[in-house]
Amino acid sequence: MKTLYLVRHAKSSWANAETGDFDRPLNERGLKSAPLMATLLKEKKVIPELIVTSPAKRAVTTAEIFCEILGYPKELIQQRIEIYEGGTGNLLNIVQQLPDSSKTVMLFGHNPTMTEFSNLLSGNHIDSMVTCGVARIDMSVESWRDAARKTGKFVWYEFPKKHH
Repeated sequence: MKTLYLVRHAKSSWANAETGDFDRPLNERGLKSAPLMATLLKEKKVIPELIVTSPAKRAVTTAEIFCEILGYPKELIQQRIEIYEGGTGNLLNIVQQLPDSSKTVMLFGHNPTMTEFSNLLSGNHIDSMVTCGVARIDMSVESWRDAARKTGKFVWYEFPKKHH
């Protein structure tokens, strides 16, 4: 069995119109939500063996905050541009290429792809994953390459407002 945590990046800032989408930083709310959610995962005894993120600034920053709290070395974060580019097909390809030595993987990305991917893997339905929302999906596969539509079991979905 494999466990996949899908994390939508924390709330980002639109304050500077000059900043392109890729380079948008987290805003104040995002900088509060990311440690809150990472601490919640730590309390749930979540220990990621691999973290993969979109290279967009808001996703990387969210992943780094989670790393600090969960004790994962930031230099081992893998960045994949395909996550930023979107599409459930891109995410499925990334998941199918994950090393089988990693049983617990955390993926940081963007909407609407994160919501659609959670729904595709589990057959469950989340309307829209909120910023810094985390979905846990247990995959009933021996190898990541066998991940496909409805091969996952939706276990839970946590989000910041549920814990404020």
